Amino acid sequence: MANDVEALRQPICRTENTAPDIAAEAFLSALWRHRVDKLFLNPGTDFPPIVEAYCKARAKGAVYPTPVLVPHENTAVTMAHGYFLATGRAQAVMVHVSVGTANTVNAIADASRDNVPVLLCAGRSPVTEYGLAGTRSRHIQWAQEMFDQGGMLREWVKWDYELREASQIADIVDRAFEVMDASPRRPVYLTLPREPLAATVKPGIALETSRQPPQRPYPDPGDIDRLASWLAEAANPLIITAGLGRNLDEVAKLATLAERFALPVAAFNPRFVCLSTEHPMHAGFETAALVPHADLILVLESDVPWIPSLTSSAPAAKIVHIGEDPAWLRYPIRTFPSSLAITADVGVVIEQLHAALAQRLPHETAAVAARRAAQAHRRAMRVAAAEQKSAQPDGPITPEYLSRMIGEVLHDAAIFNEYPLRTDCCARTRPGSYFLLGAAGGLGWSLGAALGFKLAEPKQLVVAVIGDGAYMFANPSACHWTAQVHSLPVLTIVFNNERYGAVRNATMSMYAKGHAGHDDGVFLAELASEARWDKTVEAHGGYGERVEDPAELPAALVRARRAVEIEGRQALLDVICPY
Repeated sequence: MANDVEALRQPICRTENTAPDIAAEAFLSALWRHRVDKLFLNPGTDFPPIVEAYCKARAKGAVYPTPVLVPHENTAVTMAHGYFLATGRAQAVMVHVSVGTANTVNAIADASRDNVPVLLCAGRSPVTEYGLAGTRSRHIQWAQEMFDQGGMLREWVKWDYELREASQIADIVDRAFEVMDASPRRPVYLTLPREPLAATVKPGIALETSRQPPQRPYPDPGDIDRLASWLAEAANPLIITAGLGRNLDEVAKLATLAERFALPVAAFNPRFVCLSTEHPMHAGFETAALVPHADLILVLESDVPWIPSLTSSAPAAKIVHIGEDPAWLRYPIRTFPSSLAITADVGVVIEQLHAALAQRLPHETAAVAARRAAQAHRRAMRVAAAEQKSAQPDGPITPEYLSRMIGEVLHDAAIFNEYPLRTDCCARTRPGSYFLLGAAGGLGWSLGAALGFKLAEPKQLVVAVIGDGAYMFANPSACHWTAQVHSLPVLTIVFNNERYGAVRNATMSMYAKGHAGHDDGVFLAELASEARWDKTVEAHGGYGERVEDPAELPAALVRARRAVEIEGRQALLDVICPY
């Protein structure tokens, strides 16, 4: 997995194609200059200028991003999301007018909350009824026009615009990348009506100047000094993180800091591997038991470090939020206490904090030694509990046992988790080997993201872990078609409990003793059917297997892995775990 900070700092490619005739050619050329090597597409009646530009490129010798045809818009965006996670470079997707945009909103919400830069482009129904190249020529183009097409997703993007003058297309693409790559990185949206996209580009109208995005925010030295003093005086400090680990160098920096000063690190709903699960300072994946006893809490790129309705920090505890947007200003309501907020790259903060703390604590103190011993005891208890609950069951397969087997048999895989994996039972030691569905919770993400990652890292074993409900959201036929046609053998593991687990769990958390609890909270959450998801992947040339016996699970995982790595086929295990 690439470091996205380093990818961002690379200079814009200035290898020029031949002079474009129409805006569609200039558009593709501008994407190529911004290091976009794949353009994820789901085309429609607005695409003829794009088709013409690609076909003309063969004769002109122009170099454009490779088109990746994807038969559903949600899948196209999730693939771009996964490709970004592998490369660190902003990605581009183009879909069909208003209806295509509507199908992307779910995935764009995930990308937005996960700070993923995706240039989402969509055509717009032609605005003229006659007289121009690209004017309306199909009945559907009247009904598909909207008064405000961008309004569908304006809350999820940081910039939206529409091409009006063909000759401005390169400047507009440059502006899109400038905004998209500025901290914090997020998606942007560009509409491309058919008439200007098909119009001739005229010289001398656009500037086409090179611009680099602003540098990431840098911490105030005074804030670092104050935080180091607080840490040196703290008896029971705690680090909580969710988003640290996207940049691989952050993981090593955090590991060194936590080990030297005995700072427990809790990964609450982690999106990445922030710390090896074997690191002595890894404090697990829950914060409820740790937060009330901490006198200093460092919240590193975490939007929700604990659940206030279930636990709270000590009244005198100092709470420090650190990140590119430590106040999470795009969240309508968020009221966690804050003694200090530092707007900066967390890797830079950790590095500077380590140096400042080393000056104050050049040798291990009694307080640090006591923390180290306490953490070792807690860790031993937690590991023992995880081993016990993930043991092979006598009855049906449990999610904990399935998670443990995934960690053991697929130890070297890059895992894309859409909720069901029990992280405390699945060993993850390598940075860049684990990714979680973004905080927005737009379902159907993991399979498409796994495909995008595989496209960027073809030699890497890539696994999508998903529940049966989310699997249906993923448009599985579109995903498996894409895997087959583009030769992207990934392994999908369905945790099949025949229900919407999130719906049932939310109901039981509120009404376990109410009427809804009488039937175990399954009303409106039941998904029992005769569906065979293993047959779905077989219909697309893949290997499918249904697994119900715990004793058969390890061998089934090995067979699926062999299908992917040796046979070069996608594979799916439909694992029945009714808990």
